[in-house]
Amino acid sequence: MDKLSALTMFVATAEYGSFSRAAEQLGKTPSALTKAVGHLENELGVRLFERTTRRMALTEAGHIYLEGARQALMQLQLASEEVDQLQHELRGTLRLTAPPSFGPAFLNEVCCRFMDAHPQVRLEVDLNDAFVDLIDGGYDLALRDGPTDLPGLIARPLTANRIYLCSSPGYLQRKGVPVTLETYLQHDWLIFQHPLLHRHFWWLRRDGERIRLPQPVPRMASDNYDFLLACLLAGHGLQVMPQWSAAPYLASGQLVRVLTDYELEPDAFGPWVHVLYLAHRRRTRKVRVFIEMLEGYMREKGIA
Repeated sequence: MDKLSALTMFVATAEYGSFSRAAEQLGKTPSALTKAVGHLENELGVRLFERTTRRMALTEAGHIYLEGARQALMQLQLASEEVDQLQHELRGTLRLTAPPSFGPAFLNEVCCRFMDAHPQVRLEVDLNDAFVDLIDGGYDLALRDGPTDLPGLIARPLTANRIYLCSSPGYLQRKGVPVTLETYLQHDWLIFQHPLLHRHFWWLRRDGERIRLPQPVPRMASDNYDFLLACLLAGHGLQVMPQWSAAPYLASGQLVRVLTDYELEPDAFGPWVHVLYLAHRRRTRKVRVFIEMLEGYMREKGIA
């Protein structure tokens, strides 16, 4: 029996939990799947499933073999895609995940450019703040600020996570109070709430000195960054924000920096935004091309 077909049928049986359901998905007969699994068991000399009249479950050997079979099928699929795309334009599906705030800041534009350049590629973009598992989620890559020491992942720095304190010119004019370490508590603050962020104080640096600054009571707090950004642009206070988000509004004059003599530490988000991808996908051409386009856009906009 063809080994590739047998592996495909074994993996499907394990995932669907029965020969009949797996056969329906593959367009095969249950007896064909039973024969394929039996062939693998005879070849290995072990049982891959424990079967009863009511249920079937993977044996310990079955769990081990399933992981290897999945990896083998994935590698063959990747190799086929790479060979095909050496001769043809990029095609297939590219799945990525990122925090919602990355969308309007830069990811929207990069994805639109990528689709224009590669019309045969289908993008699936999942915007959420959760640190999802790339394998379980079926993602090709992720954009994240925060912890990157995850097993099996390559973390490629994309842009520095420089943190600014910003306001609209209209708010400062209306408030009439300069922003200093002595007066900052007199101002209205828009505070982003996130599990990784410290809720009680900030750390600032100037000339080698590290200063602990109590976090002000917010005029408005939210777990949605873009909601707060809209209020900031409308002139409702001050906000802590990363440079990659602030850059276009600073360039247009919609926002200005305050406390520019101080450097605000990035807290648990860390000093870099990273592109994360699985080690075995480092050579996938569509992943590589997307990352190159992303990096090029960041350099073009001065936020690399």
